[in-house]
Formats: sequence, C-alpha cells, structure tokens
Amino acid sequence: MTTTAPAADARVLGLAHYAARGVLEHVLARHGVTFQQQMALRAAVTADAPQTPDDLATQVRGSLKADPADIRATLDELLAKKLLVAEGSHLRPTDAGRKLLAAVGAEIAPISTRIWGGIPAEDLAAAGRVLALVTERANAELAELTI
Repeated sequence: MTTTAPAADARVLGLAHYAARGVLEHVLARHGVTFQQQMALRAAVTADAPQTPDDLATQVRGSLKADPADIRATLDELLAKKLLVAEGSHLRPTDAGRKLLAAVGAEIAPISTRIWGGIPAEDLAAAGRVLALVTERANAELAELTI
C-alpha cells in the first residue's frame, strides 16, 4: 500500500514543530528549565561576547516572537537559577548554565537521531529551503502587522 505524503502547509509545519518541541520540553522539564529559558541560555552561550539583557532579549524575540516582558522575566529566572550571571551591564552564562545545555544536548542527541535519521539528504535540503522561505515570508508579514 502506498501512502501519499501530505503537502507542506501551515498545519503540517505546526504539527511537526509541536511534536518536536514536545519531545524537547519533556527533556528540559527533567532538568528544571523551560523552552524559553533554554532558548535564552543558548543565545547567551553561543554569543561571541557577553550580551546586554536588551541584546539577549532582542535575539530571543527574533527567534520566538515572544513578548519582550516575558523574555526579560526569563532572563531574571536564569539569573535566579545561577545559569546566567551579571557582569556590569552584560550577562554571561555560568559554568552551571553551560553544563546544563551540554547535559540537555547529550540527552536529546539520540532522540534527534531517531527522529531525523534515515531521511534522505535531498529531502532535508528541500525541506530546509522551503522552511527558510516560509520563515522569511512570515517574518516580513509580521513586520508589516507590527508597523
């Protein structure tokens, strides 16, 4: 029996996003952090230099489209958990923050392999191109809505 794959659309994209995010959130919960906290911490860890709270909030907002006040609250939570530390007007990840991301990464890696493994490279490349275009167009529409 041959099954026809659904055409990519907003619903299919959303279902894939929430399925994958659900897996990650399950792992994050075991480590006592939320998805938004992980995104903000990752932004701090991957930055070339310590960032100001505004810089981090802007970066996270660009990814998550979350309310700036919620992102600032998330940064405060990371400071309270000692996963970020303030140095003057900048925030930097602590060793505990880096270790947490490494532990989450190690735990999620085999799951990601099971999810993504076996998908042909040309399919992943095509999906990547489509998703990049959808992201670009959606960001442009969002920018128009917020003017």
